Amino acid sequence: MSTGFFKVPQPTNEPIYSYAVGSSERQLLQDTLHTLRNKQVEVSMRIHGKSVQGSKKVAMTCPHDHQHILGYYYEGGKKEIAEAIDSALSARAAWAALTWQERVSIFLKAADLSANKYRMELNARTMLGQSKNAYQAEIDSACEWVDFLRFNAHYAAQIYADQPISSPGVWNRLEYRPLEGFVYALTPFNFTAIAGNLPAAPAMMGNTVVWKPAPQQIYSAALLMQILEEAGLPAGVINLVFADGPEAGEVVFKHRDFAGIHFTGSTKVFQTIWQNIGNNIANYKSYPRIVGETGGKDFVVAHASADVKALVTGLIRGAFEYQGQKCSAASRAYVPASLWPAVKSQLQADLAKIKVGGTEDFGNFVNAVIDQKAFDKITSYIEEAKHSKEVEVIAGGGFDASKGYFVEPTVLLTTNPHYRTMEEEIFGPVLTVYVYPDQDWAATLHLVDQTSAYALTGAIFSQDTYALSEAAKALENAAGNLYLNDKCTGAVVGQQPFGGARASGTNDKAGSYLNLLRWVSPRTVKEVFSSPTDFKYPFLGG
Repeated sequence: MSTGFFKVPQPTNEPIYSYAVGSSERQLLQDTLHTLRNKQVEVSMRIHGKSVQGSKKVAMTCPHDHQHILGYYYEGGKKEIAEAIDSALSARAAWAALTWQERVSIFLKAADLSANKYRMELNARTMLGQSKNAYQAEIDSACEWVDFLRFNAHYAAQIYADQPISSPGVWNRLEYRPLEGFVYALTPFNFTAIAGNLPAAPAMMGNTVVWKPAPQQIYSAALLMQILEEAGLPAGVINLVFADGPEAGEVVFKHRDFAGIHFTGSTKVFQTIWQNIGNNIANYKSYPRIVGETGGKDFVVAHASADVKALVTGLIRGAFEYQGQKCSAASRAYVPASLWPAVKSQLQADLAKIKVGGTEDFGNFVNAVIDQKAFDKITSYIEEAKHSKEVEVIAGGGFDASKGYFVEPTVLLTTNPHYRTMEEEIFGPVLTVYVYPDQDWAATLHLVDQTSAYALTGAIFSQDTYALSEAAKALENAAGNLYLNDKCTGAVVGQQPFGGARASGTNDKAGSYLNLLRWVSPRTVKEVFSSPTDFKYPFLGG
C-alpha cells in the first residue's frame, strides 16, 4: 500500500520455529535458557529514557522452580507514577509532530530486532519468568509480538489513507490526531505479546504512554522496553513503571490529562477502573477512551455428528495449553450422550501421555501456573469438586507446590450445568464437561448462551452443516471469536482479530485496524479554493 512518499511493507505472519529434536533453533534456545538461568539481572523502571529505581526490591522467580531467582526489580510508588506521567506529557508534542511514517519505522525496526537478534532471549525470558513451554513462548513472545508490530504498521497506513471525498473547488481531509493527554497501558502476565502491544499500539498512533506491566511479567517486559529503545523510540514516549495497582490508579485516574486506558486483565479490576474513571469524569480534559479485554468462560459445544478425535484434540489443546491461563482457554464443554463414552475414553488416554514439569525440559506439555495465589485459587476449585455429589473427577486432580506451582490437567464431569466450574472463570488447567441428551441440541445451545456472563471465545464441533449454522446463529452474542471444528484458542494477528463483549471487554479487536482507531481523535478540515463573496442564494431572486 502506498501513501505519499512511503510504501508500507506488506505484512505476513512471522514463521513459527518448530524446535523439533535435532533442530538448530532448539539447541540455541536451550543454550539461551542455560545462560539466563545462571545470570541474575536487575531491572529498573524506564522514565524519560532513564533508569529509575524504586525503593522496594522484589525478586523475580520461576513459577516452575519458585526458589530460583532470575533477578530483581525495583518497585516505585506514586512519586514515580507522577514522574512517568509528566514525562509522557512532555514528550507528546514532539512525538505527535513526527510524520506517521517516521513513527511507524521505529516499530518496524523493533519487529526485526525481535524476530532475529532478540528472538531466543524473548522466548527464554517468557519460558523462565512465565512458565511457558518452547512452543507457547514462540507463538507468543516471538511471533505474535512481531505480528502486532508489522500488522499495526499496515493498519496505520490504511487509517491515514482513508480520506473523505471533495466537491469541485473544495479540498476535504481528515487528520488523525493522537489523544490529548497520556494513555495508561495496564498489561497482563500471560502474554508477552499483549504486554508489548498495549503500550505500542497507542504510541504508534502518536500517543505517549505510561506502561505498568503485571509483576509476574516484568522479566520479559524489561527486554521489550530495551528493544523499543534500541529501535529508536524517543525518551518519554513509553514510560515503563512498576508499582502497586491501586496506588498507581490513585495518581493516573485523578489526573486531568488522563486520555485513555489500554487494558488486559480481570473483569473485577476492569470494572473498578471504569468506576474510578466515571467518578472522575468531570475532572478530565476530554472523555477518556476505555479499551479493555478481560476474562472468559469459554465454551466447546459438540454436536452428535462431531469427529471424536478432533473434538478431544480441541479440548486438550484449548483447555490445557499454557495451563489454561489464556483468557480464551476452553473451560466448559457440552458433549452429547451418544459421543461421551468415546470422548471420555480418548480424553483419558491422551491426558495420560501428557507430562507436567519445568519449561527447560522440552518434553513437558504442561508447566506451572503463575504463582501461589493462582495455585491456591485453582486447587480450591478442584478440592471442592472432589467433595461434590454433582461432580466426578475423570482425569487429573493432583497438584503440588513444593518445587513449582504444578496442577495436573483436570477434567471434571458434572450433572449440573450450572455448577460453579461451569460458570466461574478459574484461569487454570480445569475443564468441566456436561453431557446432554442428543435430542436436547437446541436447548443446549440456549444453555451455552445463557450460562456465562462472559462472551470471549467458543468452539462448535460438528460435521453437519445445518447444525453448525444453527449453533453459530444461536451463539451469535456468546463469543467475539468463534471457531468451527477447531480449538477456541490461538487467534492470529491479521487473521482472527481478538476480543469479546459482555463481561469479556469492549471488543475493540486487538490485531486489527479497529483497535488503532481508538487511539486517534480525527479532525475534519475543509479548505475552499474560491470563497463565496455574496450571501445571496439564487432562490432569493433579484
